[in-house]
Amino acid sequence: MFFRSFFDENLAQMSYFVGCQKTGEALIVDPARHISPYLETAAKEGFHISAVTETHIHADYVSGSRELAKKTGAKLFLSDEGDENWKYGFAEEFDHEFLKDGSVFTIGKIELKVLHTPGHTPESISYVLTDRGGGSDVPMGIFTGDFVFVGDIGRPDLLEKAAGVKGTAEAGAAAMYQSVQKFRELPDYMQVWPAHGAGSSCGKALGAVPVTTAGYEKKNNWAFKLDNKDDFIEELLKGQPEPPKYFALMKKVNKEGPDYLREADIQEMSDKDLKKNLEVQVIDTRPSDLFKEGHLPGSLNIPFGKTFANWAGWLLDYSREAVLVCESASVEQAKKMLESVGYDKTAAYIEPKGISEISDMETYEEVTAAEAADLLKSNPEDYAVIDVRNAAEWEQGHILEAKHMMLGTIQKRTDELPGDKKLLVHCQSGVRSAIAMSVLQAEGYKDSINIIGGFSAWKEADLPYSKES
Repeated sequence: MFFRSFFDENLAQMSYFVGCQKTGEALIVDPARHISPYLETAAKEGFHISAVTETHIHADYVSGSRELAKKTGAKLFLSDEGDENWKYGFAEEFDHEFLKDGSVFTIGKIELKVLHTPGHTPESISYVLTDRGGGSDVPMGIFTGDFVFVGDIGRPDLLEKAAGVKGTAEAGAAAMYQSVQKFRELPDYMQVWPAHGAGSSCGKALGAVPVTTAGYEKKNNWAFKLDNKDDFIEELLKGQPEPPKYFALMKKVNKEGPDYLREADIQEMSDKDLKKNLEVQVIDTRPSDLFKEGHLPGSLNIPFGKTFANWAGWLLDYSREAVLVCESASVEQAKKMLESVGYDKTAAYIEPKGISEISDMETYEEVTAAEAADLLKSNPEDYAVIDVRNAAEWEQGHILEAKHMMLGTIQKRTDELPGDKKLLVHCQSGVRSAIAMSVLQAEGYKDSINIIGGFSAWKEADLPYSKES
């Protein structure tokens, strides 16, 4: 058997290539939208991709299953569990087989048996793999999708919080409890191949190790230490991170079938052309220290890096085209990262040096934590503190005068901002608050001020804060 994993560090997403060396057939599990790594591996290793499968309808990235099936003619193996709201709408376009608990299918001499493991979503399934071509009659491992991670399990509240399906969070947690009991019955030696690692919003405490075993998780994963169902449900629902805004769209897209990717180069735009295109949104990918010193009015600063796709999914208007302020060497990668979260309207880019000629650039001010404290003490009626961290961070401690507005929610909550005060903005370290500064300026709050170093700097300066939520 041939086995290879692929990790997208920008989405903390895992996909897998499993090949039968006796027949040359290969299966891709939970493929990402950009399928070239799988095609290149197949060509290099001498495999034909004959099958594609998913563990569930994904919410955090665009699936590559439809793209792969079209490109390779592979058969789709997809879940038929859950109710009618969670059926794959694009399967009929291709050769396909719907799977239930206990279903078995083979890729050459490799056998995969389906376990229905609901909780994260109603249709979630896992695949137990046995390498019969290698002479084994016992399972090697299990593809758990968003069911069991290293050190954590999948969150059950996404349908309610992201997709707006009322009353599903607690029901999902109860279903997850039963799925965990099913997992307890697996042999300890079995390898566990999850769909996500540390950094994913599909759980709250995912480990950074890419693979684990059933026995290790039974002994070390918090979810297997709670025998009481009510305690389990309470703990599972507690402290989950805010789901990005784009998750709801991804559920719909992956259920109905994503659009095929278009191979079109992004055109470079001049500053004069940009001034004429007032309808586009401008995404400035430069580091925040450069953005601070001069940027286009109304532009959003999402620095190019590991969190670029996540914050783009939170902040972009998916109905409008975007122009990137981006170095030419990074444009294609930035476009791919946006496509991975379903944004396909990148219209053009402009080099950072191209905006330096624009005269009406904006800047913003920064102050230290001590300076911010002095402003609040001397002129409390003139300033308001905005904390853009997540809820879990807020509950661990916050500045006494602060209002909590998680970064990704600001655009929909501007009516809660005081229009007659200057805003002192902070996160934990200063990274997210820099993004928030661009959001606030774009929304018309031009007198916002960033607190350098964020809440960490505030505590280090021994300034007062509250631990009461």
